Amino acid sequence: MQNLTDVIASISNFLWGWPMIIMLLGTHLFLTIRLRFPQRKIFTAIRLSVTRDKGADGDVSQFGALATALAATIGTGNIIGVATAVAMGGPGAVLWCWLTGVFGIATKYGEGLLAIKYRVKMPDGSMLGGPMYALERGLKLKWLAVLFAIFTICASLGIGASVQANAISTICHETYGINPVWAGIAIAVLTALVVIGGVKSIARVCGMMVPFMAVFYVIGCLYILGVNFNYLWPALKLIVKAAFSPEAAGGGFVGGSVIMAMRFGIARGLFSNESGLGSAPIVAAAAKTRNPVRQALVSSTGTFWDTVVICAITGLVIVSSVLAHPDIAFSDGAGLTKAAFAKIPVIGSPLLLVGLVTFAFTTILGWCYYGEMAVEYLRGKRWTHYYRILYILVAFLGTIINLAMVWNLADCMNALMAIPNLVSLLLLSGVIVRDTKHYLWDNNLDEVMDE
Repeated sequence: MQNLTDVIASISNFLWGWPMIIMLLGTHLFLTIRLRFPQRKIFTAIRLSVTRDKGADGDVSQFGALATALAATIGTGNIIGVATAVAMGGPGAVLWCWLTGVFGIATKYGEGLLAIKYRVKMPDGSMLGGPMYALERGLKLKWLAVLFAIFTICASLGIGASVQANAISTICHETYGINPVWAGIAIAVLTALVVIGGVKSIARVCGMMVPFMAVFYVIGCLYILGVNFNYLWPALKLIVKAAFSPEAAGGGFVGGSVIMAMRFGIARGLFSNESGLGSAPIVAAAAKTRNPVRQALVSSTGTFWDTVVICAITGLVIVSSVLAHPDIAFSDGAGLTKAAFAKIPVIGSPLLLVGLVTFAFTTILGWCYYGEMAVEYLRGKRWTHYYRILYILVAFLGTIINLAMVWNLADCMNALMAIPNLVSLLLLSGVIVRDTKHYLWDNNLDEVMDE
């Protein structure tokens, strides 16, 4: 098992080398500039996310699609993932994670636009879309679309089922001594009860849970930052300095190189917000929306909430807690997270437990839908039933799998999904710009698209 873990770690390090960093950040920057900084429209996008497009075609509301996408993205990447970046790359990784989110807003916008532009309406009225349809219908690259769908299925079983279930069982066992097997059974049963109803059931549950869990977690983190008030400014300065000069970290942090800070910050940023990954467009395609740009704007808010807000707050909590308590000892992200939150009296450990469990569970639900749509693209709707059974089984098995191997597998699948998706974004950037000009720059945002 250790040999296998080492091999997977080596593959992950190779996939997340300079080529991927350049390709990912390059796409973020390219789309940001070519789309005239769509980040400026974030407040318009937030308003649209809570506005219903009455009469528009789709399976779920724009908010329902956003909530499902957020459910899949707001997970262990926001808590343990950020801590892992700090533990492995130093506090400077927080800045790289945050910057990935800021510029990733443009990429998430492009993904949402293409999802609506190339979606397909099935005979039963349901909508199917995502990068595989953009690759096939927009670029005529069927083989690359098939590869993306395969990577999505693999990623859903790793990122969606295994990683999240493992995180839930680990924190429950370490905090309350709950046997991982019993935790696995509970996760499997609860997952089955929701996913059997399809996208509408998943969107309904996520629409209720996501706002509650996000607000609860942010309020708790703000309380912790209040306790660590005297260390906030030193933490901010350390994060910025360490991003470009890792030796400036000190204070109990692990030193490293700039590439390590960038590598882990960007990797965890992508794992958290999935901008460039190509997963969120799959559910964005099911949204009831008048035109591609409206949903593109709504989709972009997912990256804003997930990384620009929640990941940044989590990173600040962890770095300030380590500065406030230099005795904190850690060797990995999970250990650092637990140690940092445990230093906060009364609210620390319960906040971590509730936040991690709810975040991780909704991520399991969201990724199940992504995997289902990939299976339906490859084999048809009938095979999605078999996939659900496999997904539930993997969620159970994830509670007893080695965590290091699971995280590295997740990173590998992230990279493999990102490559064909980024290809579609770059080659179809002209389409994205053309629609953006018509609907957004020319003030036709209320116009209804001809499906």
